[in-house]
Amino acid sequence: MIKALRPTFALLGLMTLLLGFAYPATVWSIGHLCFPEKAAGTLAYKDGEVIGSFLIGQPFTGPSYFWSRPSETALSPYNFMASGGSQKGAANPEFVKQVEDRLLYVSHNNKASVRLPFDLVTASGSGLDPHISPDAALYQVNRVAQARGLSYESVYELVLDYIRPQSLFFLGETRVNVLRINLALDRLSQQNRAP
Repeated sequence: MIKALRPTFALLGLMTLLLGFAYPATVWSIGHLCFPEKAAGTLAYKDGEVIGSFLIGQPFTGPSYFWSRPSETALSPYNFMASGGSQKGAANPEFVKQVEDRLLYVSHNNKASVRLPFDLVTASGSGLDPHISPDAALYQVNRVAQARGLSYESVYELVLDYIRPQSLFFLGETRVNVLRINLALDRLSQQNRAP
């Protein structure tokens, strides 16, 4: 019996070493050598401190920042340990109420004359989407410019500079990374304050 099980345990041990240790170590090493920034989580720094990741959405609620897409993660918004959508369907009364509340809040705080983009009032499937559509960013330009005391044109141009195309020309959507544009907005505000 033991003699018959010996090859099974030997194969289990070999596969554990190869697939449990050698393969992950090789992939980790290649990642850190070839793509060090991405392998480290594409971290965002401000004044030498890590303030987040460009790959995970963050809450921006003040009028002087571009707002992220709403988050429905468990326990708290943008909780990366509980990624997932709310699973509420379009006919669910709670979902309808949430969207109506967000519509009122966003439209009241923007006063834009264009149609409100859906991604400012609906959460993504993961609840951690770091991007908004160009329309959602452009919708917020007036509010952000007024709150910062900047010209509409300068904030509008900033949005145009931060629009990223589809990956490989066909994957995903055209998008604006909210953390990147908000950091650029801080720099723009500092430049305008400097004598």
